[in-house]
Amino acid sequence: MADAVSFSFSDTIAGYVGRFDSESRRLRLKTSDGREFDVSLAGDPSAELVRNLDEPYIDASGHIDEMLSPGRFLFVYGVHYPEHGGRFDAKRLVFLGRGAEDYRFEEPSWWVKQIESLADFYKRAQFGEGPVDFTEYRTEIRLGGDKTASHVQETDTISRLVYGMASAYLLTGKDEYLEVAERGTEYLRKHMRVVDSEEDVVFWYHGISVDGDSERKLFTSEFSDDYDAIPMYEQIYALAGPIQTYRVTGDIRIKNDADATIRLFDKFFLDREQGGYYSHIDPILFSADHESLGENAERKNWNSVGDHAPAYLINLYLATGEQRYADFLEYTFDTIADKFPDYKNSPFVQERFFRDWSHDTAHSWQQNRAVVGHNLKIAWNLMRMNSLKAKPAYEDLAKKIGEIMPAVGSDVQRGGWYDVVERVKDGDQETYRFAWHDRKAWWQQEQAILAYLILNGTVGGDAFLREARQAEAFYNTFFLDHDEGAVYFNVLASGTPYLLGTERLKGSHSMSMYHSAELCYLSAVYNNLLINKREMDFHFKPDPTNLPDRVLRVSPDLLPAGSVQIASVEIDEKPYRDFDADGLTVKLPDVQGRVKVKVRLRPVTS
Repeated sequence: MADAVSFSFSDTIAGYVGRFDSESRRLRLKTSDGREFDVSLAGDPSAELVRNLDEPYIDASGHIDEMLSPGRFLFVYGVHYPEHGGRFDAKRLVFLGRGAEDYRFEEPSWWVKQIESLADFYKRAQFGEGPVDFTEYRTEIRLGGDKTASHVQETDTISRLVYGMASAYLLTGKDEYLEVAERGTEYLRKHMRVVDSEEDVVFWYHGISVDGDSERKLFTSEFSDDYDAIPMYEQIYALAGPIQTYRVTGDIRIKNDADATIRLFDKFFLDREQGGYYSHIDPILFSADHESLGENAERKNWNSVGDHAPAYLINLYLATGEQRYADFLEYTFDTIADKFPDYKNSPFVQERFFRDWSHDTAHSWQQNRAVVGHNLKIAWNLMRMNSLKAKPAYEDLAKKIGEIMPAVGSDVQRGGWYDVVERVKDGDQETYRFAWHDRKAWWQQEQAILAYLILNGTVGGDAFLREARQAEAFYNTFFLDHDEGAVYFNVLASGTPYLLGTERLKGSHSMSMYHSAELCYLSAVYNNLLINKREMDFHFKPDPTNLPDRVLRVSPDLLPAGSVQIASVEIDEKPYRDFDADGLTVKLPDVQGRVKVKVRLRPVTS
């Protein structure tokens, strides 16, 4: 093994300051799992503060000595030399705040400013400085925001952009973001929606190919995993953006589309005998067991069972309070808690199943592999559901995932969370092997951040807060593209951006504005309302006549009962007092036309 490290290489160490000797320029750094490294600062490394999108570089090189106080968390990038048993020379230091206990991403407006920057980037990339015209929308967006030669408009990526813009409006009240969200929703309804009156359902095209004034409908999926089939997750994510927009506007047409799509799910994807939802149906007979589906026939997976909740169903419940959506959520999470754990065999949940819920460990690329982010996504959403209807099975599984995952899914050396790993170790292996690489995807960092923020915000625990902060630190240090805007798709293990192939793009089948905006929206909610106990403003723009009894529901997420209340309301910039502070509802005035509603929520402290 000595030969294996007998070479120099550059790398990152994420850790906590143990001690620093200013004379010898030696720093002792302790990683999150307790290992200690000696770092030399003799080469005059640069130092900086972590910065948000659209912020200038903040140099801290002249303050290194005073900032290296014991217990402070930071990133050190440097060069390892194999001489004398190993030497690590620092080249760059990144501090997370000015004080030892400061984390800039916990500033009240950090995530709000970030979502504004994201919204401005994607609005500019898709529509330039002109009007918001979705005939100009393209799925593929290059690193700097330019469009590729591809003329495809995928339904899900439009929906994800719409989600991001609606979320940006919820946090900022800026009309230009809502305009994009509403026009995108209308474009989806006009071009991608199929109303099947005979079956009384709605389904959604994969997308369209635009060539000048003509368009060609793409009925089935063009993505390789789902080619020539109708995958459940594409139908699910077609609702993500419109439903987030519905929370703002109360447009009843959006709710009707969602209800009709849910009827599609229950009529053709639901397994009424053995439970759960199938992952694919064929495009002719809408059958889940047709031979044309190949290895996707009669299969169930995380996306078909679990993705309902975060993509649209929680938001649909928040907007309406209807019991049938709560029942659907309960069914979803009961299924997850019952079928997905596999802790006798692996620290990771099982994600793919045959019809009878036996494990499908040979499917396509996944085989017997774990997507790290799916485990974290389950923990995050279980805790959301637990606030709606508490069950020991929900909280116990979420906490178990939160406790297990850092050791098997995170990078305890550099920070951040990995992508896909083998679910079991082979032979004398001591660590779970990477499926393909040790890169880190932006959306998996989101799942870690939200999982640990909500775990800390609901059940407490310093360990969960520490994991949340470490994940937020890695994401905000390495994923924000300060040169071109928005966030990178992937970074190397060290945090260096990975800019090859589709992972170079800012828009693709896998990336639009959904995960990055969802992260901003809910990180702001959890950090401010649950953890740091600070007030927050939210913005809506409904027509009172569209809402049952003119009641606007303003809960920002599924939060513990009684944890927040309405502090004040403004309608069209004037104080308004007809609201239920504890019920998180506003009784809108009996007027025609839309009104702008600003709601301030405050935490309830015991």
